[in-house]
Amino acid sequence: MEVRCITFIEAQPEIRAVRDAVFGGEQNVPADINWDGKDEDCLHVVARMEDSRVIGTGRLEEDGKIGRLAVLPEFRGEGIGRLLLVLLIEAALRKGLSHVYLHAQHHALPFYEGLGFEASPGSFDEAGIEHRYMSRVLK
Repeated sequence: MEVRCITFIEAQPEIRAVRDAVFGGEQNVPADINWDGKDEDCLHVVARMEDSRVIGTGRLEEDGKIGRLAVLPEFRGEGIGRLLLVLLIEAALRKGLSHVYLHAQHHALPFYEGLGFEASPGSFDEAGIEHRYMSRVLK
């Protein structure tokens, strides 16, 4: 498996397939939220199997927001999400950002805390799913 940074244009169909499966199919996130028009301005990461199939993805916005982190269900629990997130954090460091932040679904709080993110008090609804704001200061 290969995990690397790319532009949205380089793997648009594959990124769409993963996000549509995870956010659209599994979580019923409306398409206008999943596809917010920001992708071409973001740095993306993908996890690609030896057969070239993309099984995970995520993105980094210019202001340091990490989002759209998704791994296909059959590949979860293997550390792929962690590899994607670490690569996004490293990209933010290379860009000279002082911090990164994200909107975490409640079930994913321990995952993000394990990589140094801290949750702010209170939760909010995003696409019908309860989330918490989390951030991490970068060195």
